[in-house]
Order: sequence, then C-alpha cells, then structure tokens
Amino acid sequence: MKTIRVRYFALLREQRGQEEELVQTGAATPAELYRELAGRHRLTLPEARLRVAINEEFGSWTAPLCADDRVAFIPPVAGG
Repeated sequence: MKTIRVRYFALLREQRGQEEELVQTGAATPAELYRELAGRHRLTLPEARLRVAINEEFGSWTAPLCADDRVAFIPPVAGG
C-alpha cells in the first residue's frame, strides 16, 4: 500500500464533496486508482472524458504510481 494525494476538479470535486484527499491504495496506475475511487465515491465520469496529471504534469493513465505521488483527475471544462 502507498499513500497518494488526490485532487479533484470541477464535477468530480462536486461529486466527491472535497477538493483533495490522501488515499491509501494498492493501485499501480492512475487508471486503477480512478476505478477504485469512482467505485468508492460514485464518481460518474468515465476515464475517457478525463485527463490525469501526476506530480503536476499531464501524464498517462498507465504510468506507474509511486508513494507520495500527487494525482489530479481533470474533467473537461466549458468556457471561452
């Protein structure tokens, strides 16, 4: 198990009810982590609609996660 700091934006933040949390997880990738959290917190957006950032840089859903990483799930945002 490792500790990951997760940040939620826009609709995900509303659904989770908070902007950030520390998560104890065995997830090896952001994709596994998102599926775990989506099930736990009833997040409705599919991965295909999101971007993921790891340690403040856009990353791959299949990148390996390490202890103390910072992961952000970023939905599309409307605006002009």
